[in-house]
Amino acid sequence: MSGHVLLIRLAAPLQSWGVVSRFSRRDTHSRPTKSGVIGLCAAALGHDRADELGELTTVRFGVRADHPGTPVRDYHVVGAGRYPIRPRDVITDHRRAAALSADMAKTEGTAFGHHELADWYGAPKYIVSEPDSGALVSKQLSRAALVTERWYLADAAFVAALQHPDYAFLETIATALESPKRLLWLGRKSCPPSGTLTGPLSSGTVEEAFRSTALLPSQSIGARPSPRPWAWIEAIPGTAAAAPVQDQPVTFDPDRRAHTMRWETRTRVTIAENATEWDVIP
Repeated sequence: MSGHVLLIRLAAPLQSWGVVSRFSRRDTHSRPTKSGVIGLCAAALGHDRADELGELTTVRFGVRADHPGTPVRDYHVVGAGRYPIRPRDVITDHRRAAALSADMAKTEGTAFGHHELADWYGAPKYIVSEPDSGALVSKQLSRAALVTERWYLADAAFVAALQHPDYAFLETIATALESPKRLLWLGRKSCPPSGTLTGPLSSGTVEEAFRSTALLPSQSIGARPSPRPWAWIEAIPGTAAAAPVQDQPVTFDPDRRAHTMRWETRTRVTIAENATEWDVIP
């Protein structure tokens, strides 16, 4: 299938493309996922999460790893510690107020802002309705620290490709990426893109676009790109050497979020000597 191809520059100090992320461990794929890039385009177009993705689900996807980056691990701790009690901390949980009232009665001067309670800081867990009052309270009054592990790709630069028969549709996406209606990030909210996103829009296939477009400049000083970068390109099911990937978005609706399977091939790309250079703001 031929048509038109829009290239998208995905570069930033950090990016993270989760696959099986949970709260305590947020992983990242070694490259941008189709789900993540389609979500990026949907946000640029101003779609709500509950909106139908429409033509976005029909594009043929590919990604070229010009600079794969370096995996980095963020040891992240949430909550715990000792902090002065504030009025709202007592108001929002009457059990804490009762426990503190006797002690605060003995305190001279201003109690708020000086009295400390160990291990209270953090999100409440195990929320239940109290039998007597009906108020929503936490079964666990203390707040133990939550340790999370988050993975990122540092100094990576990828080229994503969207292939579609409708030139005007891809042109609309290209315009939206440079004037987005919503905030954009590369997989995670803490990873905003750097510089220009929209690349060349040309006729042909993903394979042809990758071969005819020069490598992206490096994000790291002194780093040398591979002369033949790896690329992962969407393929028809049953294609020789194609592997299944569970990142074809069906809907981003939080109440019924769903993905399905697609197939892709992994190949080396030889860049043409007369390849088109990038005209971007780094």
